[in-house]
Amino acid sequence: MKKIFVLTGEPSGDKLASTVIAKLKQNHSDIEYLSVGGSHLNSLGVRSIYDLKEITYIGFTSVILNLFKIRNKINETVKKIIEFNPDILFSVDSPDFTLRVAEKVKKINPNIKTIHYVAPQVWVWREGRVKKFKKFLDHVLLLFNFEKKYFDKENINNTFVGHPLLENKENVKTDLSNLINTDKKLISLFAGSRSSEITILLPILLDFIKLMNEKYDEYHFVFHSTDQNKNLIKEKEINSNFKNIEVISDENIKYQILSHSKFAVAKSGTVSLEICNLKVPSIIIYKMNFLNFMIVKFLVKTKYANIINIINQKEIIPELIQNECNAKEIFRSVVYLLKNPELIDKQISLTSNTLNDIRSKTSSSKEASAIISSYLST
Repeated sequence: MKKIFVLTGEPSGDKLASTVIAKLKQNHSDIEYLSVGGSHLNSLGVRSIYDLKEITYIGFTSVILNLFKIRNKINETVKKIIEFNPDILFSVDSPDFTLRVAEKVKKINPNIKTIHYVAPQVWVWREGRVKKFKKFLDHVLLLFNFEKKYFDKENINNTFVGHPLLENKENVKTDLSNLINTDKKLISLFAGSRSSEITILLPILLDFIKLMNEKYDEYHFVFHSTDQNKNLIKEKEINSNFKNIEVISDENIKYQILSHSKFAVAKSGTVSLEICNLKVPSIIIYKMNFLNFMIVKFLVKTKYANIINIINQKEIIPELIQNECNAKEIFRSVVYLLKNPELIDKQISLTSNTLNDIRSKTSSSKEASAIISSYLST
């Protein structure tokens, strides 16, 4: 029986990995899996060797403060992978964790094939990393076509597979009226998938809701959460005493709510692609502690945080970063766009054109699973 170890480092990676593993399971019933994963992989019957929350850190200072823990987790993970002895180590995103593990595994057992999904963003910072990847990665699966040149340059096997969040989903329809007030206009809120992000962004978003409620009574706000962080958001939400807030973690219901949303306010990240794919207007927010922000500002070579803006080299989706990420600015930006539908139409048109340029011809998860299957047969 063939074996695959699935290695993720945060909830978004767990979600991406699950789309590929689901496709693999359709075509291969004889593969044994083990992982560092979360609820999405678990729902497919893929056991995790420990809770994903144990390695989810954000920002340079958090990493520095937890260096000893992270190093121990890397070594523990390498040991478990070597013991499992998989045919393939399938790592997904979170390169500062997953690729450190992959490098160590490859040194100990070169026979294990290493396939990495979601190329490190060398076009944002640390382009020189690519040379090092050649030593321990057998194949890199790219989400964006423009990344190909960086890996071709170093003769690293790579394939553009597209982004799974841009695939059309066949969701089971749920009666949303049992969950939320469907008479109101929905605004979807994304405070992040890490508890450290939520701790910073949630109070800001609650203050934004307060400002909206003071002026308008036609909106219902829905926080999109992971199962792990749902209670964290609910505790804060209950204390706020707002009557027009819901917290949803079910993936199918989240997708339907987002598709029915009038607007979205989202933490910078991959969720922005899903929002754009559903043609929902949005703004992007992000905030970190001052030291982390200064380090990022020094190292990152792109002007924008959002991938749509980076690709176009201009701000199509408004970004409120750091000092601008406050309740008043979010309120001002959201209301301004809602009052100017022509600006919303322009945003949706430009984002749709961008997505068409980066969308794979078939299915990202299908193409990624096909690459993995080819390594299983060698």
